[in-house]
Formats: sequence, structure tokens, C-alpha cells
Amino acid sequence: MELLVVIGIIAILAAIVIIAINPGRQLAQSRNSQRWSNVNTILNAIHQYAVDNQGTLPGAITVVCPATQSIGTDNADLTSLTPSYLTAIPTDPSGGTAGDTGYTVCKTAENRVTVAVDPNHVELGASIGVTR
Repeated sequence: MELLVVIGIIAILAAIVIIAINPGRQLAQSRNSQRWSNVNTILNAIHQYAVDNQGTLPGAITVVCPATQSIGTDNADLTSLTPSYLTAIPTDPSGGTAGDTGYTVCKTAENRVTVAVDPNHVELGASIGVTR
């Protein structure tokens, strides 16, 4: 009988710990952190490209904000950034592909560039994007 009580207490404590840790949320936060890193990496590569080319942005960035275009070989093909500025175009940690990386890009009339995560790929209701 005592053994059953101890097993019951251990099971209750294990359930409380699993709920407190919430591995699904932790993994989602980890993927969002990777998305922030990827957005900054892409934006830094675009900026470095512009610096090296007298302010000219890569030709694939054609859409004016607030509209956006997907980054990938099917739309905004930023392969001109590889290998000089990026080893490879980052893809979304939850399953982007070369055709659709899960990231979007647009520019303003003043050539300010916004790189963001496609709303279909972001988790936990976050909004991930950077403008420079």
C-alpha cells in the first residue's frame, strides 16, 4: 500500500513538472528565436550587398511595403547574396524550402528594407520583422 502511495505522489509531481516546463511552448520559443536570428542575418546580408554596390539593393526586391513578397527561388530570389554575404539563404526552422523560405521582404520608396517572418510560419502569436 505504501508503495502505491509513493508511486501516486511521484506521478503527481511528474505531471506538475511537465506542465510547468511546457515543452511545446519551449520549442516554439526556440523556433521563434531562430526566426529572429534569421531575419537579422538576411537583413544584414542585404545591407552589406547595398554597401558594396553603391546603395543598390538586390534586383529581386521589387515589392513596395506594405505589400510583401516571399523570399525563395519562386519569388524574391536572393541567391545573389550567396556565397559572398550568406552561405545559404536561411529557411524557417519549422520547414521552409528553397522555393519558400518562410520569410518575406519589401522595400520603401526610400530603399528601407523590411524582412519579416511569413504570418503562416510564426508561432505563439509573435510578430517577427525588422526594418532598416
